[in-house]
Amino acid sequence: MAGGHAETGRRYEDAVLALLGRHGGTLERRLREDGGTEVHVIRFAARSGLDSFMVDPERLALRAEIGDAAPTTRVLEVRDV
Repeated sequence: MAGGHAETGRRYEDAVLALLGRHGGTLERRLREDGGTEVHVIRFAARSGLDSFMVDPERLALRAEIGDAAPTTRVLEVRDV
């Protein structure tokens, strides 16, 4: 979460995670570190779901609305072993 904006960041994450279903995604786990970092384990039915989620107009509008308070996003694509 952006420094000093943890609550705004959590509200943003609540809102955007609710959009996963329209892209074939499911939230498997949502983990939070005491320092405010969140890790989401998300599964998509297809790679195209991640692509469409990242450019979802509602997600982008929410991100623009909170500006500098938006959390940093880092995507790591992994697979079960």
